[in-house]
Amino acid sequence: MLTPSHATSEGTARFAARFPDSRANGFYRQLEGLTLSTLGLGTYLGAMDEATDRGYEAAVTAALAGGINFFDTSLNYRHQRSERNIGAALARLTEKGLLARDEYVICTKAGFLVPNALPNAAPQTLELVGNSHSMHPAFLEHQLAASRTNLNVETIDIFYLHNPESQLSAIPADAFYERIARAFAQCESFVERGWIRHYGTATWNGYRRKAGEVGGLDIERLLACASAAGGERHHFRFVQLPFNLGMCEALSNGFLLRLPEFGLHAVASASLQQAQLASGLPAGLARLLPGPTTDAQRAIQFARSAPGIGVALAGMSRIEHVQENLGVAGFAPAPRAQFDRIFE
Repeated sequence: MLTPSHATSEGTARFAARFPDSRANGFYRQLEGLTLSTLGLGTYLGAMDEATDRGYEAAVTAALAGGINFFDTSLNYRHQRSERNIGAALARLTEKGLLARDEYVICTKAGFLVPNALPNAAPQTLELVGNSHSMHPAFLEHQLAASRTNLNVETIDIFYLHNPESQLSAIPADAFYERIARAFAQCESFVERGWIRHYGTATWNGYRRKAGEVGGLDIERLLACASAAGGERHHFRFVQLPFNLGMCEALSNGFLLRLPEFGLHAVASASLQQAQLASGLPAGLARLLPGPTTDAQRAIQFARSAPGIGVALAGMSRIEHVQENLGVAGFAPAPRAQFDRIFE
């Protein structure tokens, strides 16, 4: 039986209250009425073996014990293993009475074909692009069902279309947004059925490039699709995009600064750029971002301090990663004036 319920205002506030020092330091933010840690645990990288499975399960447990209540994964991460690792860790803590389902947010994604998780449908009916990507409503429903089972939860808090911009190189823009519209309508039906709470787009190039550029998404057309699917109270509320010290395009092109007018929240992926920013940063950065004691912490501090970013994700497959990265809970995100000095 899947664990019922979902993240709630009361539950996430209850969770944060167990970490008064972190809360006083601004480690938590309010997004859609939820109290969320500004550092989230990502699960993209790692070998597909039992040692990595154990590492992720231990990391999830350590993250919750340290105050992190935001977890990001995808059906295709490590061929479903990452979802199952998160689900196993959460189930154990819940069974022991150490965690309630309303205290944390779980995010997953659908779009890429995954071995051993293929729908029983003819490929031509799924509107495949590159023989690897689909946004067909039936495909999304099949993937979401698999994710709910893997994660052992009745309701996914945030459900993303995974790298939808990858289809723009294969089909005309109008056809692309027609597919988006059908996908969003399906997501609204998932909300009605209690399978998800919110949906969004998890991208790589989509928001780093402007609409009209190769791979660039038109956020206003996406919002129009959401409004057509769900009306003014649609549930398209989150976007995920890479943002870090080496990938600032979404800030320089103005996308992040416009999010408040769109009613959207951004989650930064690749805050450590797949560990490339975990060491070797310029010495001067320590003066511009006081507080962090390691380069990994400085990179996370940069991402979570950026205007428009609600949560910064960092891949954490070992307890040691969690312990180091949680150092950012000891100080507030950098104020805007201090953040802007990094670019001077």
